[in-house]
Amino acid sequence: MPTHYNSMLTQVGLCQHATAAHPRRPTLARAYQELRHTHALVRMRPSGSSKSSVSGHVAPKLEWAQISCVSKLWASIFRGECLWQTAIARTWPTATLKKRWPGPIPRGLARRRYMALYVSQQFIAIDNEVDELAGHAYLFLKEQLEHSTMPPTSSILHGTIIDQFISCGRPRDKAHELASHIWLAVINNLEENEHTFTLLKRLALEGDFFLPYPYSRSYKVLWRVFERLFTDFRDCFSHVDFFDMLSSAKTSFQPIPSTWLGH
Repeated sequence: MPTHYNSMLTQVGLCQHATAAHPRRPTLARAYQELRHTHALVRMRPSGSSKSSVSGHVAPKLEWAQISCVSKLWASIFRGECLWQTAIARTWPTATLKKRWPGPIPRGLARRRYMALYVSQQFIAIDNEVDELAGHAYLFLKEQLEHSTMPPTSSILHGTIIDQFISCGRPRDKAHELASHIWLAVINNLEENEHTFTLLKRLALEGDFFLPYPYSRSYKVLWRVFERLFTDFRDCFSHVDFFDMLSSAKTSFQPIPSTWLGH
C-alpha cells in the first residue's frame, strides 16, 4: 500500500498491525473495500433497467451507519473524513488536486465530495468527463427540490447554478449546457410520490419569464417536466386538472406527443 495511505491509516489509529492483534477490528483499508463492494452491488441492475435510475445509496439522506451497523467502530469510520479521502484518491486521483472554488455552491467535506464525484460520473458526465462541480450542483438542486417545503422558483435555482459555473470560469454556453444536463438528471431521478407530483406541476405552471441567455430556462427541461407528468403521474390527475395541464403544455409545445393525450 502506498505511503500516503499508510499514513492515513496511522492518523485514525487503524494500522495493519492493529488488525493482526485484533483480527475482527475493521481497518480503513477494509472499510474502503466494503465501500467498493457496496457500490458494485448498487450498480448491479436488472437487464433493461435505465442507467439514469438513481440508487438510494447515492441520495444525500443515506446514513452509512446503517450499512455498517455491525459495529459502532465501522459507523465511526464511515462518518469520518479519512475513508472518503482515501476513496476519492483511489477512484478519482486527479480530484485530490482540486482547490476550493468561489460561488454560492460550496465544495463541502470529503464525503460530500465523494457523492458529487459519483453522481457526476453516473448521471451527468459529458464525453466521459467527471466534473465534481457539476456533481455538487446536482446535489444542491436535488436537495432544494426534494427537501424544501417551498423550494425557490426554477429561475432562481437555474440562475444560482449558472452563476456558480460562470464564477469558476466556465463559458456561458458551457454553463447553460451543464445546467440543462443537471436539471434533466435531477428530474429523471425524482421519486414517484405525491411531493414530486406537486413539484412537477408547479414547475410546469411557473410560466416563462424573460431572462437573458444563459439564464433562460431550457425547453428540454420543461419538455421533460411535462413528459413525466403525462406518463409517470397520469393517474394522479383529476379530469379537470389533466386537461388544464394539457392546455398549458400545448401553449409551449406544438405538436405534442400522442402519448401525452388521453386520461
